[in-house]
Amino acid sequence: MTSLDKPTEDAQRDARAVTEAALFEAFGGLRGMIETVLPGLLFVTIYTINKDLHSAAIAALGVSILLVVVRLVMKGTVKHAFSGVFGVAFGVVFAMMTGNAKDFYLPGMLYTLGLALAYLVTTLAGVPLIGLILGPVFKENLSWRTRNPGRKKAYAKASYAWGLILLAKCAILFPLYWWGDTTQFGWVLIALKIPPFLLAVWLTWVFLAKAPPPIDVFAEMEAAEKAEREGKSVAPSAE
Repeated sequence: MTSLDKPTEDAQRDARAVTEAALFEAFGGLRGMIETVLPGLLFVTIYTINKDLHSAAIAALGVSILLVVVRLVMKGTVKHAFSGVFGVAFGVVFAMMTGNAKDFYLPGMLYTLGLALAYLVTTLAGVPLIGLILGPVFKENLSWRTRNPGRKKAYAKASYAWGLILLAKCAILFPLYWWGDTTQFGWVLIALKIPPFLLAVWLTWVFLAKAPPPIDVFAEMEAAEKAEREGKSVAPSAE
């Protein structure tokens, strides 16, 4: 290894570490996955045991609210827990209105389908959704659109991956929703919660780890403001 190789490898390791940390923050990490899975898991477990829609729905909604309370008490980020509460609440309303336990999962399935289409459509339009999500996390905002073509390409690949993976998930779940047994459908849905998500996150990491580093637009603005202040302080003495 030459002296020129080492800084490059160090920079690549730093970029990968930053990418891992940003993905962990953006998608909630292990705790976010638990908060996503637990209400549905509780619902299908209780319904499998006693076939009582009301008790299963109340338990799922209760644990969702509890997760938010725990987040608030620990002064953590509540966006994942709150999104879980809204998703479960919509599911409970649907299921109670129709009396069909499978309808508990319908809002989440429709959201997944809509999200899959959003990933694909925004990428085709030149503004891949994953870039809009992760740009602020990486402190690059939308600079990747015009100033970092390699990074834009990576975001496009990642968005296509998310869209296709979610569409594949929908292709499995919607036929089961219409024709499958309620209990079996619930367990299949729970089984498909985490693996597709992890695959999409891993592919995102792979694409971004190989992409050019993000342009820190916040640092650029701070540097510009600092230069402007210094210029103003030097100007009087130069007269």
